[in-house]
Amino acid sequence: MTLQINFPDINVGADQDEEFCDVVVDGEVRRIRFHDYDRIYEIPGLYEKLFYEELKCQSPEVVVGLLEESLDATGTPPEQLRVLDLGAGNGMVGERLAEIGVSDLVGVDIIPEAAEAARRDRPDLYDDYIVADMTALRAEEERRLREWRFTCLTSVAALGFGDVPPEAFQTAYDLIEDDGLVAFCIKEDFLRDGDGSGFARMVHSMLESGELDVVGEQRYEHRRSAVGDPLPYVALVARKQVTAAA
Repeated sequence: MTLQINFPDINVGADQDEEFCDVVVDGEVRRIRFHDYDRIYEIPGLYEKLFYEELKCQSPEVVVGLLEESLDATGTPPEQLRVLDLGAGNGMVGERLAEIGVSDLVGVDIIPEAAEAARRDRPDLYDDYIVADMTALRAEEERRLREWRFTCLTSVAALGFGDVPPEAFQTAYDLIEDDGLVAFCIKEDFLRDGDGSGFARMVHSMLESGELDVVGEQRYEHRRSAVGDPLPYVALVARKQVTAAA
Protein backbone atom coordinates (compact mmCIF):
# COMPACT_ATOMS: atom_id res chain seq x y z
CA MET A 1 0.00 0.00 0.00
CA THR A 2 1.37 3.40 -1.00
CA LEU A 3 0.56 6.43 1.17
CA GLN A 4 0.95 10.09 0.37
CA ILE A 5 0.13 12.80 2.91
CA ASN A 6 -0.68 16.42 2.17
CA PHE A 7 -1.54 19.17 4.66
CA PRO A 8 -4.35 21.43 3.37
CA ASP A 9 -4.57 25.17 4.01
CA ILE A 10 -7.47 24.53 6.40
CA ASN A 11 -4.79 23.92 9.05
CA VAL A 12 -3.65 27.56 9.13
CA GLY A 13 -4.70 28.86 12.53
CA ALA A 14 -6.19 25.51 13.62
CA ASP A 15 -5.79 24.23 17.16
CA GLN A 16 -3.81 21.04 17.67
CA ASP A 17 -6.93 18.87 17.92
CA GLU A 18 -8.47 20.45 14.80
CA GLU A 19 -5.66 19.65 12.35
CA PHE A 20 -6.36 17.61 9.21
CA CYS A 21 -4.42 15.87 6.51
CA ASP A 22 -5.33 14.57 3.07
CA VAL A 23 -4.16 10.99 2.68
CA VAL A 24 -3.83 9.46 -0.74
CA VAL A 25 -4.31 5.70 -0.37
CA ASP A 26 -3.77 3.83 -3.62
CA GLY A 27 -5.03 6.85 -5.57
CA GLU A 28 -8.02 7.60 -3.30
CA VAL A 29 -7.95 10.89 -1.33
CA ARG A 30 -9.26 10.77 2.24
CA ARG A 31 -9.41 13.83 4.52
CA ILE A 32 -8.67 12.71 8.09
CA ARG A 33 -8.53 14.71 11.31
CA PHE A 34 -5.38 14.00 13.33
CA HIS A 35 -7.41 12.99 16.39
CA ASP A 36 -9.69 10.61 14.50
CA TYR A 37 -7.49 7.75 15.58
CA ASP A 38 -9.97 5.06 14.59
CA ARG A 39 -9.68 6.10 10.94
CA ILE A 40 -5.90 6.45 11.16
CA TYR A 41 -5.34 3.02 12.72
CA GLU A 42 -7.48 1.36 10.05
CA ILE A 43 -4.84 2.24 7.42
CA PRO A 44 -1.65 0.20 7.99
CA GLY A 45 1.41 2.40 8.39
CA LEU A 46 -0.46 5.70 8.42
CA TYR A 47 0.05 6.48 12.12
CA GLU A 48 3.83 6.10 11.84
CA LYS A 49 4.08 7.92 8.53
CA LEU A 50 1.92 10.85 9.63
CA PHE A 51 3.18 11.50 13.15
CA TYR A 52 6.73 10.17 13.05
CA GLU A 53 7.94 10.56 9.49
CA GLU A 54 6.09 13.73 8.48
CA LEU A 55 5.59 15.55 11.81
CA LYS A 56 8.69 14.24 13.64
CA CYS A 57 7.03 13.10 16.87
CA GLN A 58 9.60 12.48 19.61
CA SER A 59 7.41 11.68 22.60
CA PRO A 60 7.85 7.88 22.90
CA GLU A 61 11.63 8.24 22.72
CA VAL A 62 11.71 11.14 25.19
CA VAL A 63 9.33 9.72 27.80
CA VAL A 64 10.71 6.17 27.75
CA GLY A 65 14.24 7.57 27.70
CA LEU A 66 13.48 9.65 30.79
CA LEU A 67 11.98 6.59 32.47
CA GLU A 68 15.09 4.56 31.63
CA GLU A 69 17.30 7.27 33.16
CA SER A 70 15.23 7.19 36.34
CA LEU A 71 15.55 3.42 36.55
CA ASP A 72 19.31 3.62 36.00
CA ALA A 73 19.63 6.20 38.77
CA THR A 74 18.10 3.80 41.30
CA GLY A 75 19.60 0.63 39.89
CA THR A 76 16.16 -0.77 39.05
CA PRO A 77 16.16 -3.33 36.21
CA PRO A 78 13.41 -2.55 33.63
CA GLU A 79 12.42 -6.22 33.56
CA GLN A 80 11.13 -5.83 37.13
CA LEU A 81 8.45 -3.38 36.03
CA ARG A 82 4.83 -4.33 35.43
CA VAL A 83 3.67 -1.57 33.11
CA LEU A 84 0.19 -0.27 32.29
CA ASP A 85 0.38 1.60 28.98
CA LEU A 86 -2.60 3.98 28.96
CA GLY A 87 -3.74 5.12 25.52
CA ALA A 88 -1.57 2.41 24.03
CA GLY A 89 -2.68 2.88 20.43
CA ASN A 90 -0.91 0.56 18.01
CA GLY A 91 2.04 -0.04 20.31
CA MET A 92 4.63 2.63 19.52
CA VAL A 93 5.35 3.24 23.21
CA GLY A 94 5.06 -0.43 24.12
CA GLU A 95 7.66 -1.25 21.49
CA ARG A 96 10.08 1.27 23.00
CA LEU A 97 9.42 -0.10 26.50
CA ALA A 98 10.19 -3.61 25.29
CA GLU A 99 13.44 -2.32 23.77
CA ILE A 100 14.69 -1.12 27.17
CA GLY A 101 13.85 -4.48 28.75
CA VAL A 102 10.28 -4.25 30.03
CA SER A 103 8.68 -7.69 29.80
CA ASP A 104 5.33 -7.37 31.64
CA LEU A 105 3.27 -4.96 29.57
CA VAL A 106 -0.48 -4.35 29.36
CA GLY A 107 -2.10 -1.90 26.94
CA VAL A 108 -5.38 -0.05 27.40
CA ASP A 109 -7.21 2.05 24.85
CA ILE A 110 -10.79 3.18 24.46
CA ILE A 111 -11.15 2.37 20.77
CA PRO A 112 -11.15 -1.19 19.36
CA GLU A 113 -9.30 -0.03 16.24
CA ALA A 114 -6.25 0.64 18.43
CA ALA A 115 -6.18 -2.92 19.76
CA GLU A 116 -6.71 -4.31 16.27
CA ALA A 117 -3.84 -2.18 14.93
CA ALA A 118 -1.54 -3.29 17.77
CA ARG A 119 -2.25 -6.95 17.02
CA ARG A 120 -1.71 -6.30 13.32
CA ASP A 121 1.42 -4.14 13.56
CA ARG A 122 3.10 -5.50 16.70
CA PRO A 123 1.76 -8.97 17.46
CA ASP A 124 2.78 -10.51 20.80
CA LEU A 125 4.06 -7.16 22.14
CA TYR A 126 1.47 -6.84 24.92
CA ASP A 127 0.74 -9.52 27.49
CA ASP A 128 -2.82 -8.23 27.52
CA TYR A 129 -4.63 -5.44 25.69
CA ILE A 130 -7.93 -4.21 27.06
CA VAL A 131 -10.37 -2.01 25.15
CA ALA A 132 -12.08 -0.07 27.92
CA ASP A 133 -13.39 3.30 29.02
CA MET A 134 -11.25 4.05 32.06
CA THR A 135 -13.88 6.47 33.36
CA ALA A 136 -16.42 3.62 33.52
CA LEU A 137 -14.57 0.34 34.01
CA ARG A 138 -16.67 -2.81 34.08
CA ALA A 139 -16.05 -5.22 36.97
CA GLU A 140 -14.32 -7.79 34.74
CA GLU A 141 -12.04 -5.16 33.19
CA GLU A 142 -11.03 -3.85 36.60
CA ARG A 143 -10.36 -7.38 37.84
CA ARG A 144 -8.09 -8.13 34.87
CA LEU A 145 -6.16 -4.94 35.45
CA ARG A 146 -5.81 -5.28 39.22
CA GLU A 147 -4.44 -8.80 38.91
CA TRP A 148 -1.27 -7.35 37.37
CA ARG A 149 -0.36 -5.26 40.44
CA PHE A 150 1.23 -2.64 38.20
CA THR A 151 4.41 -0.90 39.29
CA CYS A 152 4.51 1.62 36.44
CA LEU A 153 2.06 3.71 34.44
CA THR A 154 2.94 5.22 31.07
CA SER A 155 0.80 7.57 29.01
CA VAL A 156 2.40 9.15 25.98
CA ALA A 157 0.82 11.63 23.55
CA ALA A 158 -2.60 10.71 24.91
CA LEU A 159 -3.49 13.17 27.67
CA GLY A 160 -5.77 16.11 27.03
CA PHE A 161 -8.07 17.03 24.13
CA GLY A 162 -10.65 14.59 25.52
CA ASP A 163 -8.65 11.54 24.38
CA VAL A 164 -7.65 10.62 27.93
CA PRO A 165 -9.43 12.94 30.38
CA PRO A 166 -8.18 13.50 33.96
CA GLU A 167 -10.73 11.01 35.31
CA ALA A 168 -9.31 8.23 33.11
CA PHE A 169 -5.76 9.06 34.14
CA GLN A 170 -6.80 9.01 37.81
CA THR A 171 -8.35 5.55 37.43
CA ALA A 172 -5.17 4.22 35.84
CA TYR A 173 -3.04 5.93 38.47
CA ASP A 174 -5.05 4.27 41.25
CA LEU A 175 -4.10 0.87 39.79
CA ILE A 176 -0.38 1.52 40.39
CA GLU A 177 1.26 0.12 43.51
CA ASP A 178 2.68 2.54 46.08
CA ASP A 179 6.29 3.45 45.26
CA GLY A 180 5.53 2.74 41.59
CA LEU A 181 6.53 5.03 38.74
CA VAL A 182 4.36 7.26 36.58
CA ALA A 183 5.78 8.39 33.23
CA PHE A 184 3.80 10.67 30.95
CA CYS A 185 3.90 13.68 28.69
CA ILE A 186 1.46 16.50 28.28
CA LYS A 187 1.15 19.72 26.33
CA GLU A 188 2.94 22.45 28.24
CA ASP A 189 -0.16 24.68 28.20
CA PHE A 190 -2.13 21.97 30.01
CA LEU A 191 0.08 22.31 33.09
CA ARG A 192 -0.74 25.99 33.49
CA ASP A 193 -3.43 27.09 35.91
CA GLY A 194 -6.68 27.86 34.16
CA ASP A 195 -5.84 25.69 31.14
CA GLY A 196 -9.35 24.22 31.09
CA SER A 197 -8.31 20.58 30.65
CA GLY A 198 -8.27 19.79 34.37
CA PHE A 199 -4.77 18.31 34.25
CA ALA A 200 -3.06 21.35 35.78
CA ARG A 201 -5.23 21.16 38.88
CA MET A 202 -4.82 17.38 39.20
CA VAL A 203 -1.04 17.28 38.68
CA HIS A 204 -0.34 20.30 40.89
CA SER A 205 -2.49 18.81 43.64
CA MET A 206 -0.58 15.51 43.49
CA LEU A 207 2.78 17.31 43.60
CA GLU A 208 1.85 19.72 46.39
CA SER A 209 0.40 16.94 48.56
CA GLY A 210 3.51 14.84 48.12
CA GLU A 211 1.50 12.09 46.46
CA LEU A 212 3.88 12.33 43.50
CA ASP A 213 7.62 12.87 43.78
CA VAL A 214 9.17 14.03 40.50
CA VAL A 215 12.34 12.13 39.64
CA GLY A 216 12.72 13.32 36.04
CA GLU A 217 11.42 16.20 33.95
CA GLN A 218 12.11 17.41 30.42
CA ARG A 219 10.64 20.14 28.24
CA TYR A 220 10.87 19.27 24.57
CA GLU A 221 9.22 19.48 21.15
CA HIS A 222 6.51 16.83 20.96
CA ARG A 223 6.15 17.19 17.19
CA ARG A 224 5.57 19.77 14.49
CA SER A 225 2.12 21.10 13.76
CA ALA A 226 0.55 20.67 10.34
CA VAL A 227 1.95 24.07 9.37
CA GLY A 228 5.42 23.36 10.77
CA ASP A 229 5.25 25.05 14.18
CA PRO A 230 6.84 23.32 17.20
CA LEU A 231 4.44 21.94 19.83
CA PRO A 232 6.06 22.23 23.27
CA TYR A 233 5.37 19.44 25.76
CA VAL A 234 6.61 18.41 29.19
CA ALA A 235 7.69 14.86 30.02
CA LEU A 236 7.54 13.81 33.66
CA VAL A 237 8.59 10.71 35.58
CA ALA A 238 7.42 10.64 39.18
CA ARG A 239 7.21 8.14 41.99
CA LYS A 240 3.88 7.39 43.65
CA GLN A 241 4.28 7.97 47.35
CA VAL A 242 2.57 6.24 50.24
CA THR A 243 0.07 8.77 51.57
CA ALA A 244 -1.39 9.16 55.02
CA ALA A 245 -4.82 8.22 53.68
CA ALA A 246 -3.51 4.96 52.20
